[in-house]
Amino acid sequence: MKIKKGDHVSIISGKDKGKSGKTIEVFLKTKRVLVEGVNIRKKHVKPKKEGEKGQIVQTPCSIHISNVKLICPKCNKATRVGHKVVEKRKFRICKKCKAEI
Repeated sequence: MKIKKGDHVSIISGKDKGKSGKTIEVFLKTKRVLVEGVNIRKKHVKPKKEGEKGQIVQTPCSIHISNVKLICPKCNKATRVGHKVVEKRKFRICKKCKAEI
């Protein structure tokens, strides 16, 4: 997968289009990522004990990997990710400025 945990990403489609954030978790089997501050859902929680109040809890939900683009740390633009192999070492590169990510 081209996006990893800890990468700074930008949302390119959906209700949160234009927002950016850091990836918290990557789900490989379902091809989804969890981005902080994006795709927040509200969940109503009933009181568990007597005398306790119910509350509304905000939880982040995952977003499909195709709706996310990596932001290059060098040129600060949303870019596609490429791979380059040098002396048996594979690393990711920015498609715009060709810098190592």
